[in-house]
Amino acid sequence: MSRNLHVAVVGATGAVGVEILKTLERRNFPVGRLTLLASPKSAGRSLQFRGESVPVEVLGEGSFTGVDVALFSAGGGISKQFAPVAVQAGAVVVDNSSAFRMDERVPLVVPEINGQDVKRSAGIIANPNCTTAITLMALYPLHQAFGVRRLFASSYQAVSGTGAQAIEELRGQVAAIAAGTPVEKRVYPHQIAFNVLPHVDSFLDDGYTREEMKMQNEGRRIMHHPGFKASVTCVRVPVYRAHSVACSAEFERPVSLEKAREVLAAAPGLDVVDDPASFRYPLPLDCSERDNCQVGRLRVDCALDNGLAFWVCGDQLLKGAALNAVQIAELL
Repeated sequence: MSRNLHVAVVGATGAVGVEILKTLERRNFPVGRLTLLASPKSAGRSLQFRGESVPVEVLGEGSFTGVDVALFSAGGGISKQFAPVAVQAGAVVVDNSSAFRMDERVPLVVPEINGQDVKRSAGIIANPNCTTAITLMALYPLHQAFGVRRLFASSYQAVSGTGAQAIEELRGQVAAIAAGTPVEKRVYPHQIAFNVLPHVDSFLDDGYTREEMKMQNEGRRIMHHPGFKASVTCVRVPVYRAHSVACSAEFERPVSLEKAREVLAAAPGLDVVDDPASFRYPLPLDCSERDNCQVGRLRVDCALDNGLAFWVCGDQLLKGAALNAVQIAELL
């Protein structure tokens, strides 16, 4: 590809779309021309990019003429309808929805882990689930060292993972409780302020949610590890931004705490924050608006053979979405 690319952002006015624009600018991605695409309700809006106001256009069949890279973040239905249109027009699509993640013809990529998989793309590359991506940033280096067999994990997922309306709901509920007025619930089935909900995404027949199964299903593809197993409970917590995951992993080979720290410290995109005596451990507040994920609370798991327990945090709008998508585009 040339150094000055025609880049389209689909879903440009959404939370992830806005972060994609910031990330393209911050990382100096070679954008020669920028097309911002969204639904008709965003028509007439403009967004800032490199000090200029760029108008938002309504997404349509003819939106991708001359586009080199199309970054999609507008939901699975839009991706299924328009990603093939973009590819037909000659663009490479990086899709942030779940539409193509389990399609064997489509690479599912975390650049620090399996960036080489972009070479087998037929035009579409999938961005993984945010919680999966953040967890694997710490788990994969450990897998390389010790060979992961299975993972038990609980996520603590920020409301921004649901979208801008969820952020406003949390703010509104906190304000209502402080004022002693009734709490309104629209986005979530229960009050999220000062509460936790063991429910992210829709429930499956076996009692797990779709979000919980993504860790195993997507993890297998990203790590090229078809035998990987993961039992996960995903929890929505009253945090605005950045997800956290408590992990207990069991490995094929004996785990050394010293070796684990060594491989994690060397892992790209990951910072080790692990000094409990000084109250230093990863916090979602510290990871918000930061590219790198953080890992800490490292300890040999006392209930698993060859086990390691750890705690990982990351900004799900960045490494879990926008940053990972832009990194994939950089690989191209």
